[in-house]
Amino acid sequence: MTPCGPYTERVFTLFRRGPQGADAPRLKPRSEAKRATVQRVSLEEFTPDVLAYLGQVAYLQLAIFELLSRAVSTAPDIAGKEAVSTAAGIALNRHQALAAEIKRHGDDPATVMKPIAGAIDRFCRLVQGADWYETLVSAIITAGLLDDFYVRLAAGLPAEYRDRVIIILDSGDERQGLMDAVKRGIAASPSLGSRLAMWGRRLVGDTFLVARSAMIAAADSSAVEARLEPVFTELIAAHTRRMDAMGLTA
Repeated sequence: MTPCGPYTERVFTLFRRGPQGADAPRLKPRSEAKRATVQRVSLEEFTPDVLAYLGQVAYLQLAIFELLSRAVSTAPDIAGKEAVSTAAGIALNRHQALAAEIKRHGDDPATVMKPIAGAIDRFCRLVQGADWYETLVSAIITAGLLDDFYVRLAAGLPAEYRDRVIIILDSGDERQGLMDAVKRGIAASPSLGSRLAMWGRRLVGDTFLVARSAMIAAADSSAVEARLEPVFTELIAAHTRRMDAMGLTA
């Protein structure tokens, strides 16, 4: 399945529900010829100031760590516990490295993260999942989409922060162990796959709302959609590859 099509259009429809009634980019269908001419773009012009960016990313990593830590005790076997604890450790290491960047800026991490904490906590409650496998899919899909997004958004950071942040977000391969655990579960109970595929599709809209809230507002909303459409189409493509790797339909 390609990343474009009715499912992608529904995702972008959800994405248009910006916070506090703000207008989000409206994505319109385009011909294959026009799509082929679109150049890959960065999100540099939408990057918030360095402290706002670092606070968001640092707290997201902390939230992912908390989500996964709670899942360790409910893992069905030792291999599952190992996979989840490894992924949680990588998220914690990233959080600590990003907190160190906040301190490098001369600020207190807890103070910088506080404004975003409530919104991210609400998001995490939405994507908690009904059982262990849904929680794993939540971590894989939401963290994967948001890591990809924040790497792009880092393009607008001052150079002395940008390179270090990208290295931090690219460090570790925490998702492979989680994916393997999901695949083992589906192999043992094939009916699990359909439920997890549906859950994975439900996660995308709320995750993109988190991404949207991270960007600074642009004055010319009509020009924004053309620049954002290829970016989010590529994020959907990466999401589809992650779903395929688990044997799930995006």
